[in-house]
Amino acid sequence: MTKFKPPEPKTEFLERMELLLPGKEDYKKYLETINSPAPKSIRVNKIKISSENLFNKLVDKGWKVRQPWKDYPEIIIVDGDKENPKSGLEPGVLGRTFEHLLGYYYVQELSSCLPIIALKPFSNKKDSKEKFLDLCAAPGSKTTQAASEMENQGVVIANDLSIGRIKVLASNLERCGATNTIITKKDGIVLARELKNKGYEFDKILVDAPCSGEGTLRSSPKTALMWNIKTVKGIRGIQKKLAESAFELLKPSGEMIYSTCTHAPEENEEIVDHLLKKYGEKIGIEKIELPLKTRKGIISWQEEEYDERVKYAHRIYPQDNNTDGFFLAKLKKIK
Repeated sequence: MTKFKPPEPKTEFLERMELLLPGKEDYKKYLETINSPAPKSIRVNKIKISSENLFNKLVDKGWKVRQPWKDYPEIIIVDGDKENPKSGLEPGVLGRTFEHLLGYYYVQELSSCLPIIALKPFSNKKDSKEKFLDLCAAPGSKTTQAASEMENQGVVIANDLSIGRIKVLASNLERCGATNTIITKKDGIVLARELKNKGYEFDKILVDAPCSGEGTLRSSPKTALMWNIKTVKGIRGIQKKLAESAFELLKPSGEMIYSTCTHAPEENEEIVDHLLKKYGEKIGIEKIELPLKTRKGIISWQEEEYDERVKYAHRIYPQDNNTDGFFLAKLKKIK
């Protein structure tokens, strides 16, 4: 078993995290968690197999598996094998199985599953023509999850800018049998503008924005070395434009998730605050229930004060649920 290599965060990053976390014990627990390996998790692709059937197949393989969220049995944690459950699985095993090759499951970190759970695409089963836009789609974890929830009905537009990432996206969509999906290669801001000019509107939109990745230190230790405060403060301009562009495409009463895998308020609450102030009475922020512990969005950071409603956003910290870090907010276009 390859030993987990803990990240080595930069001093400035740690100072910011200490300000975000209330109390020495909370901060200490955070440090302990990011220096431990995250659990291995997968999401059942319901297009091809039921959660019960796949669970039984994995048990028959000798794996020790569990379903952590009662209302979402498609989310499965793989603890290892029955003979030695504490050892976990060797790196790469989840991606090399016959079941993975057939598209029965997608290897997906727990917190990454939350945006689609919160957005609930195709929640109205009578409307088979629902239109869903994933503005920053590659490599396709949330796109394939949306297609699965929509039962391959309606239309999913999956967009990304990088041709390399789009190749991976296309491969994942094909493996998972997602046939209701159209792939586009555009700058997300440009694509949204063109779609709006042509009169397109969407029922549901996901903006899983490019970010500094502060929440991924466990799954991607190199993030600790790449982190830079200039990136945190510089990328928020793009994030605001992506979020604005997406919101403009919503139908009246349409819903949108803005999410990141970072903790930085500049990339999270500041973006939501920007939308609330820009669109005023045309926008609302929705209260959502998630299957794990979350913390409220913060309404002040350093010298910035945010709209009071930003508290309805959700912060996910690694130490609260043994996951990666994440942020999401659900926004609605008011009629």
